Parts: sequence; structure tokens; C-alpha cells
Amino acid sequence: MAAGARQVEVAILGAGFSGLAVARELERTGLCNYAILERGGSVGGTWRDNSYPGCACDVPSHLYSLSFGPRPDWSRAYAPQPEIRAYLEACADALGVRPHIELGREAVSAAWDEAGWWRVRLRSGEELLARAVVAATGALSNPAWAELPGRERFRGAQFHSAGWDHGFDLAGRRVAVVGTGASAIQFIPRIQPLAARLYVLQRTPPWILPRRDRAFRPWERALLRGVRPARWLYRQAVFWRLEGRALAFVEHPALMRLVAWAARRHLARAVRDPALRERLTPRYRPGCKRILLADDYYPAITRPNVELVTAPIEGVLEGGLRLAGGRLLEVDAIIHGTGFAVHRHLGGLSVTGRGGVTLSERWRGGAEAYLGTMVAGFPNLFLMTGPNTGLGHNSMLVMIEGQARWIARALRLARRRGAATVEPREEAEREWAERIRRRTARSVWASGCRSWYLDPQGRNTTLWPGFASGFRARLARLRPAELRLGPAGRAA
Repeated sequence: MAAGARQVEVAILGAGFSGLAVARELERTGLCNYAILERGGSVGGTWRDNSYPGCACDVPSHLYSLSFGPRPDWSRAYAPQPEIRAYLEACADALGVRPHIELGREAVSAAWDEAGWWRVRLRSGEELLARAVVAATGALSNPAWAELPGRERFRGAQFHSAGWDHGFDLAGRRVAVVGTGASAIQFIPRIQPLAARLYVLQRTPPWILPRRDRAFRPWERALLRGVRPARWLYRQAVFWRLEGRALAFVEHPALMRLVAWAARRHLARAVRDPALRERLTPRYRPGCKRILLADDYYPAITRPNVELVTAPIEGVLEGGLRLAGGRLLEVDAIIHGTGFAVHRHLGGLSVTGRGGVTLSERWRGGAEAYLGTMVAGFPNLFLMTGPNTGLGHNSMLVMIEGQARWIARALRLARRRGAATVEPREEAEREWAERIRRRTARSVWASGCRSWYLDPQGRNTTLWPGFASGFRARLARLRPAELRLGPAGRAA
């Protein structure tokens, strides 16, 4: 044991939605000796880091809040980023977890000590000893950059949407946007009126449905703020409306034909030019890649100062982008709207479990975790939003709350039985992984297209192949027979 190293019962890595939810459940369980290590300068996770123009949630506001701490007065049907960040700050205060949050403290590695401790090393060089580690680092926390040869040569402004350069004035500039994913379709309509020329570099067109965002009327805000049963009913109505979408994703992919019809109708209404409309029409089944929501993206693409570019990018030069065929786009700024490295489930965190085995070695053939939350051979390690816990149809907060409660119950079970360690049995983990594979095989994600849902081997290690309510029900109680409890110091 490192001399002088601080000891805690639980180290929570990250102070976004996941970290705050886990802290709340630990408090309820009576496990109050914990630390929340947050690499940033404030709470909020991805909602702190993503501040690009137009940043907003694509889940309705009243469902995108923790059930035990709902915000009653959202301004819009889909909450903008500043409101979500303010909500998370308010949650940290309301839950009373501020004294446990340590800002600017990034964990770079965690190694299991057979004496029964996780040695958590920080970027500062300090070491923290924890009986349990909860990785709440978030799936959307590490930006993914397009692999463009010569990217470092560009002399203009260049940044990712998750690290927006608010000091660079886009007014009157020539701007290239790489990518047409969820972030890009939000900020493109906001920067289009500013740019002298805007090039949108599209590799694959997304399926886009109407967002139908709007401001809540004063009487609606008053009702939802003042009448708790009305707020609860509204949240339930939104949840079950979204929950029904899982039928098309997993149970009956043929239903995606209705989505395709609605998306094509949305495109046809907004884009009159048949040649442009053809280039914006996807050639894969809806849902195979992420379905996006936007009311203003298509109108922005039709503006005179915007050009949709579908030629592949061959490389980056000092003054712009070179396209296949030899065309040069001279630009003053390149904005990467290329999403996140979701398959790096723990970001840059190196994790070493029992016997010196690293998690990256265990996951060489694809990431798997029991309930998306624990991995055999890594005692007292818990993963928030781990493998196959993502959603394409409903609010991730449903999954997050289910995991947070399950983790607190698992730690309480170990304490009640006098055990120092808890981990899943290998057979239980295998059975869970096999269940995921069976359900994914008949889903829309297996319909042939490539997406960030799939790992390099073509396996879905990202999304939950079922109803969010089903995941929540499965995690509502422990199954002790599927867990291995044991003393510290030796394998159970």
C-alpha cells in the first residue's frame, strides 16, 4: 500500500448524470465515504464540454431529468445545453454531494491490489486507494476526429464540436464542416447565417425526422411546475411514447418503413431541388445508423451560401481541404462534427484487474459486461453506461438510474454478508453476452450498414437490444446466485 495514500470506500470517476446518480444511491444506502473525481472544472460531463451553437438534447426535456430530482420548469420541449448544465449544477447542490466532488482530478489508471484495494492513479501523480471504483466517465466524453491526412498542417482555425472555439468569429469566413451527425445538424443552421461560404462535407446522409421543438406556453410551465401529478403523468406519457419505438428497432424492424416514409416526406417538404434531395436521401434502413431530429437542418442546406459536398476528402493542406478528383476547398476554418469514440468505454482510463489482466485485453474480441455493469475478474469495479446499455429510442437516464440503484444494492449485499469483494460469475456474464447477441441478430442494427454502434469486428457493443423498461426491470433486484462474493486477498 502506498504510504500516505488517501483511502475511500468508493471512488466515482466523473461528475455528470451517472456520477451524481451513483452518489445519490450511495448516500441512500449509507455508504458516505466516497469521492467523486472529475477531470473538468465543474460538474456536467458532456453537457459542460459541448457548448456549440444550437446544442440541445434530442430527448424531451421532462424525461431528460433524474426521476428523484425532476426540473419542473423547462423552457422548451427539447432542453438547450445551458439549461441542462444549470440543472446538473442544481442537482449537485440539492443532493448534497458537493463536499465529495473533487474538480480537476483526472484518473488515468486503476489497478486491483490483491490486498483488496483499487489503486487509482491521477494525472497529477497522486494515488487514491478505493475499495470499489465506479467508472462514470460517460460514453460521449472523448471526441472522435476524422482521420484526415495532413490535418496538423492546416493554418486556419480547426476544432471539434465538443471543444468549440468561441473566440473565433465565423462571420464572413469560409467554413468547412466535416460530418453530418447529431451535433453537426444542430450547429450548421446556427452558423450558416454567419459564414460567407459554408461547405458541409457529407460521407453518408442521415435519416432525419421533424423535431417539432417549441417553447412551453406560460400556462403549461405553470401547470407542470405547480401540479406534481400533472408533471408525473406528462413524464410517463413521454416515456411510453418513446418506449414504443423499440418495437421497430428490435422486435419488428419492418416497421422502419414507416420511419422511412415520414423522413422522406420531411425531406421533400424542405428541399425542392430534386438533385440535392437525391444526395440527402439515405440508402440504408432507418435505425441502422442513428436517426436524427431536426426542423432547421434541411432549410439551412438549401441556402445560397451553403454547398453540400459528397466527394471524399483526400487530405488537408495549409489553406484548406483537397477532395477526391483534385478539387481544393480554400477555407478559413474546419469544424469537426464527427462525434465521439464510443467504443473506448472508459476513455483513456487503463484498468488492470485480478492477475494483472487489463480490461483492454479482456475486451480484445469485443466489449462485454454482466448487465453492462460488471466484468468477471475485476472485483468491485462498476461501469456506468457500459457495453450494450446505450439507447436509440428513449432516455439514457432510465438506464443510468437502473444501474446506479443496482450498484448500491450490490455493495450493500457484500457488506451485509461480510464480503469484501463482489463480481459476476463467469457463466452469468457469458449468458448475458449470449442473450445480447441473440437479440441483436434480429435487430435493425444487423441490417448491413456500418455505424458507430458497431465495433471494428462488426458487433453491436453499444446499444441495448430491447425496451428500456425491460432493462430497468432486470436491474430492479439482485440475483445473488449470479454473483461471486469473497474476502479480499484471494480469489473468491
